[in-house]
Formats: sequence, structure tokens, C-alpha cells
Amino acid sequence: MINEVIKKNGITYGVIIGVASALVTAIIYSVDLNLFTAWWMGLIGIAISITLSIILLSKTKKELNGVFSFKDAFTTYFIAAVIGILISTCFNIVLFNFVDPAAKDALSEIMIKYTVGMMQKFGAPASSINETIDKMKETNPYSTFELLKGSIFAMVFSAIFGLIFAAFFKSKTTQE
Repeated sequence: MINEVIKKNGITYGVIIGVASALVTAIIYSVDLNLFTAWWMGLIGIAISITLSIILLSKTKKELNGVFSFKDAFTTYFIAAVIGILISTCFNIVLFNFVDPAAKDALSEIMIKYTVGMMQKFGAPASSINETIDKMKETNPYSTFELLKGSIFAMVFSAIFGLIFAAFFKSKTTQE
């Protein structure tokens, strides 16, 4: 049975993380689709997520009077991460597949141009660049299937971060 504080905080912060992610996506979408390829936008998203996760775990540990096992810390973080990922993925599916399907095609072209530019900058041979372009045209990262597949990878990545956060935030007196 999950502690009520852990469940409440995990769900609350999961919704906050998901809504924040959806807002960042909506802002990028409304300002300039080219921002989806900006490395610094990725860093902003990661910084927001890490900041909210630290606040979540600090608050939960405080509400549990400092008794925060590794398992409880991981569970708290992972609940929030999964909910945040699901909200963000659902928003992206609706935005790019129902509200503005043309945006996913435009984004695919932007991603191809960006990738070609990066490969040329690093001196990749033309055959390699052409092969990459062909592969990128076969799949669209903003299709429903690819977004769902990406959410699974995001959950795995979040589990790894969750282990690190849990090790850092667990009570020092807890022996497991």
C-alpha cells in the first residue's frame, strides 16, 4: 500500500510537470517551430523537470518527518514522472495529430534540415546523409505511434533519474 502523502504529492507534481511540459510545447509551437531543434530549449525543459522533482522530493520528505526510504523516494518521483510524461504525450498527440497535423510534417522537414546541417558540419559523407534522410522520411517522430514509443523510452530514462534522486533524497538513517 502506498503512503497517502507519497501518492498525493506524486500525482499533484505529476500533473504540474505534465502541464508545464505541455505549456512549453504550446509556447514553442506558437512562437516558432524551429525552436523544437534548439538545444537550449531542451535544457530549459530538463531544468524545469529537475527543479520540480527536487521540490517534490524535498516537500515529501519534509511531510514524512524526514523518514524517507529509498523505495518511497523512488515511488514518489516515478509516479510524478509517469503522470507528467503521459500528460505531455497526450497533449502532443492531440496537437500534432488532430489540432494541426500539418505541423508534424513541417517539423519533420525542420528536423531533416537540422540533421543534414549537423551531419555536414561534422563532415559526414553524402551517402550517409542521404541514408539518414531516407530513414527520417520513413517515420515521423510526431505520429501517435512514435510519440507513444517515445513516452516508453522517457519512462525508462525517468526510472534511471528516479534511482539517482532516490539515492540522494532517502533518509540517512534508513537501512535497506
